[in-house]
Amino acid sequence: MPGEFEGWPRAAFDVLLQLDGEPSLEVRRLWRRDREELVRRPMVELLDAIAAADPAYEDFAVWRYGGVLLEAWQRQGAIVRLAQNVELSLRFDLDGLEVSLAWWYAPPEQIERYRAAAADPGSGRRLTAIIRKLELEGFEISGDQLKRPLRGYPADHPRAELLRHRSLIATRPLGCDDWIHTAAAVDRVVTAFTQLRPLARWLVGNVSRPPAGLHHDD
Repeated sequence: MPGEFEGWPRAAFDVLLQLDGEPSLEVRRLWRRDREELVRRPMVELLDAIAAADPAYEDFAVWRYGGVLLEAWQRQGAIVRLAQNVELSLRFDLDGLEVSLAWWYAPPEQIERYRAAAADPGSGRRLTAIIRKLELEGFEISGDQLKRPLRGYPADHPRAELLRHRSLIATRPLGCDDWIHTAAAVDRVVTAFTQLRPLARWLVGNVSRPPAGLHHDD
């Protein structure tokens, strides 16, 4: 069972270094147990601690790896499900910890709701303000976009760029400083999740289906 989160041990990076590149099956077998204990287990403990701090983050999953892509052995991923197709995610690798919020793999009806909300003067301006604030806070905004202007909307629409999105992702690396080896990582992640919450609420309220615990207020 996971224990109390105390950060990733320094040896976790040694394990990931051993799995760098294209590790052979023998190497993966050799380091699998250490990877589980030193890389994956701290991620489970971190998400447990975050869920204890805020029940809105209780629905999480931390990936296990077996015979999957080789690169999966070199990074540890986890998601927190907020609503249908809306997820917070964490990634731990040799560069440290990265946090993101993604609305992706959306069905057509969600994409249509997104475009209607982005085009609307009220909710659209709110989305623009949220994204600008996130960019000032160091988040990179990305996502799958149509290559051409969207049909049915004027090419000079003030949010034409946002209307082309079929997914929307905000990502920020948190780094690899000494705090990653301590319980202080919990506060770093909670702070980043809090910064992402306005965008999460916008997506849940305007595009997806809200679960209990994540309200629509801005």
